[in-house]
Amino acid sequence: MTARLELFAVPGLPMIASGAPLATLIGNALARAGDTLRDRDVVVVAQKIVSKAEGRSVDLSAISPSPEAIRLAAEIGKDPRHVEVILSESRRIVRSRPHLMIMQHRLGFVMANAGVDRSNVAPLDGAPRVLLLPEDPDGSAEAIRAALAARFGARIGVVISDSFGRPWRRGTTGVAIGAAGLPSLIDLRGAPDLFGRTLEVSVIGLADEIAAAASLLQGQAAEAQPVVVVRGLNWSAPDLPASALVRPPEEDLFP
Repeated sequence: MTARLELFAVPGLPMIASGAPLATLIGNALARAGDTLRDRDVVVVAQKIVSKAEGRSVDLSAISPSPEAIRLAAEIGKDPRHVEVILSESRRIVRSRPHLMIMQHRLGFVMANAGVDRSNVAPLDGAPRVLLLPEDPDGSAEAIRAALAARFGARIGVVISDSFGRPWRRGTTGVAIGAAGLPSLIDLRGAPDLFGRTLEVSVIGLADEIAAAASLLQGQAAEAQPVVVVRGLNWSAPDLPASALVRPPEEDLFP
């Protein structure tokens, strides 16, 4: 696909508040740094600032936990109000243990706490708050892509990234929960390998690989680099949203 990649964090972004024009702020920060966007650049945006801009925070002081949330909170040692929000964002509980719930999010993602997060979420007026995933991450990615493409006159892709743990492996890594302007999956089945053998199972999770690369710059704590540009990629497959990355239930070997 390419022999060389360049990644750089977009500097100088302000703290993002509800209603912030995210694409405008990204474009302004690029311009101040003397940068632009080129064809096939991919802009990777951390989920947290997308959720903040879309007003996806919840005031825990306004939550009345259900009996189920109270019971689960006692078992795992979490705030029952937090558990109630997690349940409201989920289809089912996959597993739980002290201090952790693995959930199937309403969008199909299997992830810790249904993505309901307290880290890097400032309280307002002293009220504890949590942040939810964007309502429609692929739609959010498309809105950012369209605005930045119009501003810079370039055919670009956008990935909205989050940090997931993985079964059977320690540590978190960046994954794509939203994408626009690029193929989230590239199906190589039927193509020949280096020695002419037909590939039978190879499907590349391109958007996840892009998100993982960008997370090396975005970080997981106080790095304050939520937007990264990935330059040098090339692809010929048609655009496919990040929702295509979610494995259908009929393909799941570990339900």
